[in-house]
Amino acid sequence: MDTGIFSSYRLRGLELPNRMVVAPMCQYSAVDGVANDWHLVHLGARAQSGVGLIIVEATAVVPEGRISPSDLGLWKDEQIDGLERVVKFLHSMGTTAAIQLAHAGRKASMSAPWLGENYVPPAEGGWKPVAPSAVAYAENYGEPSALDAAGIKNVIESFVAAAKRADAAGFDVIEIHAAHGYLIHQFLSPLTNKRTDEYGGSLKNRMRLAIEVSTAVRRVWPEEKPLFVRLSATDWLEEQPNDSWTIAQSVELARALKKIGVDFIDVSTGGIARGIAIKAAPGFQVPFAERIRREAEIPTSAVGLITTAEEVDAILLEGKADLVMMAREFLRNPYWLLKVARERGVKMSWPKQYVRAAPADAPMRQIRKCRGITS
Repeated sequence: MDTGIFSSYRLRGLELPNRMVVAPMCQYSAVDGVANDWHLVHLGARAQSGVGLIIVEATAVVPEGRISPSDLGLWKDEQIDGLERVVKFLHSMGTTAAIQLAHAGRKASMSAPWLGENYVPPAEGGWKPVAPSAVAYAENYGEPSALDAAGIKNVIESFVAAAKRADAAGFDVIEIHAAHGYLIHQFLSPLTNKRTDEYGGSLKNRMRLAIEVSTAVRRVWPEEKPLFVRLSATDWLEEQPNDSWTIAQSVELARALKKIGVDFIDVSTGGIARGIAIKAAPGFQVPFAERIRREAEIPTSAVGLITTAEEVDAILLEGKADLVMMAREFLRNPYWLLKVARERGVKMSWPKQYVRAAPADAPMRQIRKCRGITS
């Protein structure tokens, strides 16, 4: 019998076969922003599990929007083919493909995590970051330049151009990254936005960039394809409602985004600054997804230290979120969903090459031809 996990879900012209999502996870493995064999194998392995949706990692809309020089990008046409190859394989596995479009703002030009948390200066292949205000994230990060009006306009136009390239690559969903202390979140939070123009000060002004980017992307993104926005629902300083980004403000933003055609809010938290205490525990972000879903009347996803099928079912069946995202658990076990289906006696199709490990009555999944990959 189907459970919450294995029920289908529809948004616009898209129908997901189940409620599980592989969350975007940076791999720091691209060269000049171009996807390669690592991205194909990494994402393809998770698609083999039959997961409903996979979101490709934060993909920069401009070179200076990368977290590191090794991030994926969609700022030029030459980056389309590598991602198209990935999308075609995900589709061949029956998985829906999404891409997270991003700009790191003041958290840009850093080394890959396994090389230490170090700023990469221009002399070593990095660049000077940009931000709403000239305030560095930390001492070991680059000091950013404050974006002027022309710079903000370029950011918006770059998201639009990247969205068109994402469509050309065949993606089914775009997610705009407005969380985790990256550029759009930096505009939202008073902790990082010290501007006195129309992009700073009041809540309306601080929300302006998020709304303008989302509006511009929605205009060029095909009508039948959903548009997601990832939000950090709180800076975890709720006792400072006038000096930080809060869940109440996230609800207001979600309502505004819904009005301009955003279909779904991917709810996360934090990332804006160091030294903020976060009480992390399994499902610790679920209440934020539930509140935005209820008060803004927009579908949401829950993410954050969720690892078991029981946790997923509880979230879905109690109406706390519409989809559930997992990240680390899919790194540990790419075939997590097939394992759950087998344990529960739920029939899921398996890649025909793997049927010897499948339950006896499991249907085979045919792999369609996919640029160098044949069944």
